[in-house]
Amino acid sequence: MVKVKICGLTNVKDASRACDYGADLLGFIFVKGTPRYVENIRDIISDLPPEVKNKTGRVGLFKDEELEEVARTVAGCDLDYVQLHGEERPDYCRALKNILRDRHNLSAKIIKTFKIRDRILPQGQYSPCDYEQADYFVFDTFHPEISGGTGRRFDWQVLIKERERIKKPFFIAGGLTPENVASAVKTVRPYGVDVSSGVEDLPGEKDENLLKEFIENAKKAQTAR
Repeated sequence: MVKVKICGLTNVKDASRACDYGADLLGFIFVKGTPRYVENIRDIISDLPPEVKNKTGRVGLFKDEELEEVARTVAGCDLDYVQLHGEERPDYCRALKNILRDRHNLSAKIIKTFKIRDRILPQGQYSPCDYEQADYFVFDTFHPEISGGTGRRFDWQVLIKERERIKKPFFIAGGLTPENVASAVKTVRPYGVDVSSGVEDLPGEKDENLLKEFIENAKKAQTAR
């Protein structure tokens, strides 16, 4: 079954609703100065009801953050996944896994983001095949000024052509909505889909109906194909 990740959550209510409607992963932003970052994000994660914590994975999104700060946050917030959304190199991923394991006795999975324009854009000299320590990838739309939540789609054919070179389970992000998520699932056959702005009224404020419709359409598309 395709996994659904709801990203940019800023309150307990939206996170609980996402869980109730069948989301698999809940994404929380730890990048200060971005529209979906809130100062009390650690308290929000801590206040999630036990049934939400038991049914969903918690993802912390970071961008070019100090390794020790990421590790402390993962441990303090009991995160299951670390999404690296900046220019983090393969050796950063390797070092992070080692720190989490050796100093905190944690085995959080690493999700590395790559941007797509007319192709998968490399991280400096590195392509997805260089990230052996990454467990998953997210492929998102390139934007010269905004790092995520752009609401813009990329050409899914890029991933279809590059699938054999990716070699890891991956999520599609970028411009997904309740109207097009089924097509994305059927066309690309990703491990998961990742949405933020496509189910919002305002940045960080999820629309209950859009949230429910998105998750339902993604799951139904998986079973129908």
